[in-house]
Amino acid sequence: MEIGISSYCRIKNNSLNINGKNIPVPKQDSSAFFLAETYKILGVNYPKFHKMDSLCKLGLLASEAALQNSGFTERNAADKIGILLANKASSLDTDRIHQQSISDKEKYLPSPSVFVYTLPNIVIGEIAIKHKITGENAFFVEPYFNPKLLIQQTEIMLKQSDVSAVISGWIDFDNGNMDALIYLAEIAYDSIKKLNFKPLNEELLKQLYQ
Repeated sequence: MEIGISSYCRIKNNSLNINGKNIPVPKQDSSAFFLAETYKILGVNYPKFHKMDSLCKLGLLASEAALQNSGFTERNAADKIGILLANKASSLDTDRIHQQSISDKEKYLPSPSVFVYTLPNIVIGEIAIKHKITGENAFFVEPYFNPKLLIQQTEIMLKQSDVSAVISGWIDFDNGNMDALIYLAEIAYDSIKKLNFKPLNEELLKQLYQ
């Protein structure tokens, strides 16, 4: 079984790249500004986005950029699509905000809207809800970008479950630093090979991540 990538998105250092093409985003140091502008540029209409934490916003936008005009969700039924993500900071950025809200006993005021995002796999849930995806999913916390792990787990998901396609990649947000690579992995049928198809391997993922 040959597996390939039909589309991808890379976000790093306040820059947006979709399938090798740099998309202009107004420059500002603030990650919040970049995420808000990217939301507008991609033409996303999803009000819930504005309530999400930064990790979920990053994951939703990176997946949205990869999915747009790809035909991925048209070729693959929602219950046949899996989501497989990883990062190094888990939900630490939001964990800090939650910790601040409970550290002062005199001003103890934990926020349910913050607490709900103190698990990294919530980003998977947000992507799944947006696109009504109901297939298998998994989130791994690794000390560094590990293409070997992502490929191995993608292969397992495609071979050992009822999934026929996977939204996969690296989504990390910590202290305003954004680092994301989302790619769409599919079994390489002849019809898909006619598209912008790239065979999935470690060297390719390293190249896309650079």
